[in-house]
Amino acid sequence: MKRIPFVLIAAVLAFSLSACGTSKQTQPPAQQPATETPAAEKPATETPSTTPSGSYDAATAETMFKNTCAGCHGQTLEGAVGPNLQKIGSQLNKEQILGILEKGKGSMPPGLVKGKDAENIAAWLADKK
Repeated sequence: MKRIPFVLIAAVLAFSLSACGTSKQTQPPAQQPATETPAAEKPATETPSTTPSGSYDAATAETMFKNTCAGCHGQTLEGAVGPNLQKIGSQLNKEQILGILEKGKGSMPPGLVKGKDAENIAAWLADKK
């Protein structure tokens, strides 16, 4: 009888910890791929990026963040298990944020997002000042 509560506790703990490590891939809208959209085709309502490395897709970055990172950093970047990221751009630049995404830091595992998705999120977070 003592094993049943232990197994239940272990299952709950494993489930709750897996929330921070999920790597869901979001599907871009069918009419235009999010990571390959030229800057000229972006909607006029989107503000241009001020990052020196070029533009990024803020809507895609936010969606990717909410699907991959918000479990630990909160839906509005307020922090939860992970640190608050609401003003991370005033502390770290895009390259530093990209390095953390690639290599991990503290309890954050490396490679939760990769490639163009990681660059897009890093640029989006670098603008949070």
